[in-house]
Amino acid sequence: MRLRKLPSRAATSAVAATVLCSAALLRPAPAVAAAAPRAAFAAHPLTTWQTNGIVWSLASAGGVVYVGGTFDSVRPSGAKPGEREVPRHNFAAFDAVTGALLPCAPSFTGGAGTVRALKTSADGRVLYVGGSFSRAGATGVASAVALNTADCSLRKDFRPAVSATVRAIDVTDRTVYLGGDFRQVNGQSRPRVAAFTVKGALLPFRADVDAPVRALSVAPSHGKIYVGGDFDTVDGRRAHALVALNATSGATVRAYPDWLPARSGVKSIAQDGTRFYVAAEGHGEGVFDGRIAGRVDDDRMVWKDTCLGATQAVLPYQGVLYSASHAHDCAETPGGFPERADRQHLLAQSPEDRRILHWFPDTNEGIGEGVGPRALTVARGVLWVGGEFTRVNDSPQQGLTRFGAGPDTVAPRTPALTLSAARPGQVTLRWQASWDRDDASLTYRLYRDGLLVSRQSRSSTYWNRPWMSYTDSVAAGSRHEYRIEVTDGRNTSPKSPPLRVTVPGKAKAATADGAAQ
Repeated sequence: MRLRKLPSRAATSAVAATVLCSAALLRPAPAVAAAAPRAAFAAHPLTTWQTNGIVWSLASAGGVVYVGGTFDSVRPSGAKPGEREVPRHNFAAFDAVTGALLPCAPSFTGGAGTVRALKTSADGRVLYVGGSFSRAGATGVASAVALNTADCSLRKDFRPAVSATVRAIDVTDRTVYLGGDFRQVNGQSRPRVAAFTVKGALLPFRADVDAPVRALSVAPSHGKIYVGGDFDTVDGRRAHALVALNATSGATVRAYPDWLPARSGVKSIAQDGTRFYVAAEGHGEGVFDGRIAGRVDDDRMVWKDTCLGATQAVLPYQGVLYSASHAHDCAETPGGFPERADRQHLLAQSPEDRRILHWFPDTNEGIGEGVGPRALTVARGVLWVGGEFTRVNDSPQQGLTRFGAGPDTVAPRTPALTLSAARPGQVTLRWQASWDRDDASLTYRLYRDGLLVSRQSRSSTYWNRPWMSYTDSVAAGSRHEYRIEVTDGRNTSPKSPPLRVTVPGKAKAATADGAAQ
């Protein structure tokens, strides 16, 4: 047998290195956990004007925020109803950054006297207004008009005659879409959805929708428009609450038969370029009220969040999905909370996995239907929120509020400190964790006689505030004073009232001369 010559050690090493290198190239790289996104806004509101009624819609352009709703006056922050009120009939405009009230103030009156939909053109030069009104200022109109944002003047070229309430508007560079309760536009049949040129000419686009349309979101690059509302059929075929239509003809492109159950409708649709997000409101106890994420390119569902609580608006911004609702059972959502009597009205979620982020500004449910917030928009880095609430973060504030990028300047609430001592020479102190609207992890600093003796960090939420404790070793029979403070890393609470303790010399409970408040 002929013996095969073995390769040299160097050659063997070279071959091995080549094999290992090739294997490394073929082997998948270890997964790196993506950092959880963070909310772009502090959870404590900026000073904002108020309305004396409900805000239904918000839009922004050029550093101005436009507010539409059912109200007849606005008043400064801190003013009570009836104090320092300025007339504004269902429409107002504010500086997005300073919050100042602007003079742009056409009145929308007649009909039901309400503005339900606002949308600005891509270039910010035109504001489209829809609702139920028969006059814009002194001009007779029919529930839909357009304003020039430069001077707040009423445009003459967009004056459709819409037979009933307009509830949703979306636009492209060439087309304006309206959705709502109407059946006719300009005397022609357009059951609940219609399309126009930007100059106001009615287009052939047509779909026979059997019940009100409440949300529109056009995807021009895909040639379709998402339509949501209370309907069950489109052009006589089953299409419950959500449908994608051809953006030119109105023909059905896609229905979503398994996405929303009966008695669940769509209130808002928004996109972030690759995904679209649906806000649902259920009618009846336990009916789907949450949010759905789908892919724009193939219309496949990415996730479905089953939080209860009538979602009214969704808004993706800088990698976070914001929503307005009155969520009260998010137990099945990552980072969520169980059924609670105190509901959460604003949420921030990861668009990737629907995880609820630690950002908890809140409102009450307010007037009208008692839903709370109903509309969201971001302008110049400020999140504006409108609705029917009358309180924000437990303080009076009606109809409008807004949240800036920070920094957060509000400290967590000081914990209440209590104590007991089981043995001579030891003092055990106990407190319930505080919580912060912006930060999950808080640090607690405990002081004895002014000196730091313990530093502990713990995560907490408003629905999960664990009890914490510290046992201090001190001389039997000695007297001490204890105080505690909590910090979120930027803001520190005041120290708690002093708790004075006499440590027993024998095995009996310590006595406290002062009590934490």
